[in-house]
Amino acid sequence: MKWSSEGKWLATGFLLLILLMGSGSFVSYQNATELIESSRKSQQTYEVIKTLGNVFSTMTVAESGRRGYIYYGDRKELTRYQVAIDQFEPELTELRLLLSNHPNQAPRLVKLEALIKQRLALLAQSIDLRQKDRATIIQQTKITDRSVQLREQIQAVIAEMQSEEQQELKQSIIQSQTSIYGRRLIEIWLNLLGFSILFLGFFAFYSQLIKRQNAETIQHKLAQQQELSELKLRFFSMVSHEFRTPLSVILGSAQLLLESHQPWTADRTEKNLRRIQSSAKLMIQLLTDILTLTRAEAGKLECNLELVDLEAFCLNLIEDFECYSLATHSFQLVSQCGYSHAQLDEKLLYSTLSNLLSNAVKYSPKGETIRLILSCDRDTIVFQVHDQGIGISSTDQESLFEPFYRGQKATTIAGTGLGLAVVKKCVDLQNGKILVDSQEGVGTTFTVKIPHLDDGNL
Repeated sequence: MKWSSEGKWLATGFLLLILLMGSGSFVSYQNATELIESSRKSQQTYEVIKTLGNVFSTMTVAESGRRGYIYYGDRKELTRYQVAIDQFEPELTELRLLLSNHPNQAPRLVKLEALIKQRLALLAQSIDLRQKDRATIIQQTKITDRSVQLREQIQAVIAEMQSEEQQELKQSIIQSQTSIYGRRLIEIWLNLLGFSILFLGFFAFYSQLIKRQNAETIQHKLAQQQELSELKLRFFSMVSHEFRTPLSVILGSAQLLLESHQPWTADRTEKNLRRIQSSAKLMIQLLTDILTLTRAEAGKLECNLELVDLEAFCLNLIEDFECYSLATHSFQLVSQCGYSHAQLDEKLLYSTLSNLLSNAVKYSPKGETIRLILSCDRDTIVFQVHDQGIGISSTDQESLFEPFYRGQKATTIAGTGLGLAVVKKCVDLQNGKILVDSQEGVGTTFTVKIPHLDDGNL
């Protein structure tokens, strides 16, 4: 499959846009992951600091309980001491778990556990001493002083560990913010680049569409000009050919009349004069068809209604053709109309029926009868021209009313291809319809239906 240049550009732009969208999505995913990780680290730091505070608080509670028991002998204070001692191991276990991934805190954690162990040993020694001998004030004071020293050391280690956690958290937050900001800038640039590609793609597609439309318009105009040139060529060829025959007849007959030195009989003279008259009428009919079609195409052909005697009009038309056909065909008028007069355009009607009768004469064998049938409906005048000629094929009937079109069987018979086009224009101008019923080798019937309207309704 071959790709056009527009297709290649669109495919490339589409792939590049998908790549940019994928990159933007990947950057957004990294930012989200970074935020989640930063939140996890913040939560973990908070838990470490909280646990360190709990350890120190528990140590303080244990020390307070010891003192209350030693100096006052309160058994409740001893119980409070025991509860605090029992809390140390779970809290230290939790602290070890939280700091498992913090190698920097490992030495401090070891030191903290050692100090706590020493202080717990002192506290236990103080309790045992109190239970054995209540009068050992000096030894208890020494133990208390040593416990206070250990407490200060433990507090210092805890403060260092908390400071380390806060510092790591701060660095992590700064690093995350920097990373997210950088990725955000990349994401913004990717989005801008994607929108730019979309805009450029749309602009390129629109430009190509405009160019294609312009090219199609130019091609259409060239085709119209070529078709017009062909029509002009066919028109001039037709005119030169169709005028040559009647002119030759006129010139030949006139030359015989002028140059003959022998006296002619009346019949012979009349025959040549009729030839001249028939050829002249043929030329007039051709000129009339050309002018009618030209005016119709220019929109200057008008329909002017007048009261027409239908039967008289048809009789006069047949008489004209009987003279024109030189007795080669017979004509019959069949009147079945209940109207004697109707509002019609006589010129358009004459052009319509004369062309149909002329074709019937042209494409029918000599001696055949051509019938003109006049009938009326309630609001329609119907004219039918029936012949027993060569007929028209169904293929030719589709293009029958196009200018210069001639059927396949009519190429050997002289004609212009304008008659039926003129008929169609005249019928349409009167809001009428024309129908054709034909069978090859049997004959053809043209039916023209014209609305019976007055001047105010047309």
